Amino acid sequence: MAIPKLSSEQLAAARSSATEARRIRAELKEKVKNQELSFTEALAAAQGDEVLSRIKVVDLLRAVPRVGVTRASEILENADISVNRRIRGLGRHQIQRLEQLFS
Repeated sequence: MAIPKLSSEQLAAARSSATEARRIRAELKEKVKNQELSFTEALAAAQGDEVLSRIKVVDLLRAVPRVGVTRASEILENADISVNRRIRGLGRHQIQRLEQLFS
């Protein structure tokens, strides 16, 4: 499949849209990091939002204070979640396991 040719206006719109989406995702992770939102609250918010649901689960876990690379990997392994999984791709049992770990 060939990549479509976009006009400069379309490219600018796509760039601004992507920048806005990254900013929104970064704000959610920052709120979790600053403990303004708990992990479970952030997870619930991300499930209902198209932009936020594209956050990788491991990135959201690493935003939690005192959770680094190793602990995030352990949590994902215990919950049977792939490292590459995004929030939108979680099943209900995986979500329940994560909520149990952080409740």
